[in-house]
Amino acid sequence: MKPRRIATGILPFAALLLACLGPTVARAEQPPSPCHPNPLANLDMAMVGNRGDIRHLPDPLKDRLVRMAGRPHSQLPTQAYAEAHLDHPPFAPKPSQLFQYYLLDTTGFEPNPFTSQIPGVNDTAMLTATGPDCGLPTIGAVRVVLEPKPGLPTDPNDVGAFIDIFTDVSGLFVINNESGWYEGWMIHDLTVAPVNAAPRPDGHAQFGTLLPADAAALGAMGSGNNLPGKVFTTNGKPPLFPRPTDHFPDLQTNLVPIQLSMGAWNTLQQSDGHAYWEFNYTTNWIHPLYELPFTGGIPGTFEAGQLGAFVSIVPGSGPNGVKNDPVLYGDNPNSKGVIQASGPRDPDKFDAEVDSQREFRQRFIPSGLANEIFLDVYERLASFEPGITDFKRRLFDAYVAEVARVDANGDGVISAAEGDVDTASDGFGGNTRLFIPATQFNRFAVTREINDGLLAPRFAPSQKAWVLSGMLVPVSPSVPASKGEDSDDR
Repeated sequence: MKPRRIATGILPFAALLLACLGPTVARAEQPPSPCHPNPLANLDMAMVGNRGDIRHLPDPLKDRLVRMAGRPHSQLPTQAYAEAHLDHPPFAPKPSQLFQYYLLDTTGFEPNPFTSQIPGVNDTAMLTATGPDCGLPTIGAVRVVLEPKPGLPTDPNDVGAFIDIFTDVSGLFVINNESGWYEGWMIHDLTVAPVNAAPRPDGHAQFGTLLPADAAALGAMGSGNNLPGKVFTTNGKPPLFPRPTDHFPDLQTNLVPIQLSMGAWNTLQQSDGHAYWEFNYTTNWIHPLYELPFTGGIPGTFEAGQLGAFVSIVPGSGPNGVKNDPVLYGDNPNSKGVIQASGPRDPDKFDAEVDSQREFRQRFIPSGLANEIFLDVYERLASFEPGITDFKRRLFDAYVAEVARVDANGDGVISAAEGDVDTASDGFGGNTRLFIPATQFNRFAVTREINDGLLAPRFAPSQKAWVLSGMLVPVSPSVPASKGEDSDDR
């Protein structure tokens, strides 16, 4: 009887909280039989809605987090702690600031074997996404908050800012087989670059810009969508974002996504998932773009036997670029390798007082450099390899050319030191240009991954591995979005 007395004793407190929160807290959403409900749904919803890191959030985001709290779960939505404090007694926590968010669901893209039952294909198999809790819709929320650390930018548009990203999802089974996981991705859709009539000495457009001949070629495509400042489309027609009516491979989005990994994660026992990611210039790096033709997500590449034909386990600049010695650039199991700092690869080993201890075998590249490569491939039709229409050749050659502008030692790899935001490269005094601000990642997706040796999303750039997606919602002015202080607020 003790558990019953405890549960009964807290009901008045829960009712009081619900009354105080008013319409923000809706009725608990429970799964139908034979699945089991959350017996403390009202209490959980009231506690989350009144929690210090959530109570000030915009209503749509707050409602989503409260809704997930009322469902069966192993863990409530992750509490956001402050990562900074005031510099005078009593050194109170300085709240993190929410400046954007994404609301996720399974409805914004073509249903796939992970999100729907397809007769004759998987109608007798367990679904990993949208299958838990007797069909309760799979939903999620992503909170993007800035850490107001002393000496660091407090403008989220500044690539030097330090930012926390909290992902909470309700309704994903744990993946048990073959190194499976879910992975979050912030997505920036390529835009049409501005025009700069002054070329580089080699005739190439300046960084981040197009030559007039490039702009003219783009403007003549399709219905004339591809004008400077607009979202770029592969056919020159108005942007077509992913839709439930899409059909791979003939009816797909005409956007060019740049996808930034939020890291791998799985889910907890009662089908809820929670992930944390730190976004800053040390993590704002993109998978090697030369992997894209080998994921199976470009029409025709699977049929041509290209799936997994080239991987980036040994870092380099791709099929047409530098190929490094695996003994020198591979993931050495020893703590002291054959050359400096070449023990087990650790991409988080980004900062050190001695450059020789920083990771030099990064497989990723800065996000803004990925954008520059895509400008070569898709937009610089006159100033980069004019007349060459083969996608793979343009991609592989552009990757080599743009990496070489930042790669000081010519090994085809952007090391931590070479890619640091303060490092000079290509005639610029620093590398700020090499990073896309968090505020420009206009979409978010979660994919169903499996160990294929690639860093690119499974089936990229298509949506065939998506299980959730949502669009960016800006918040201005920003609002407090933390409670207490992290015990280690690095």
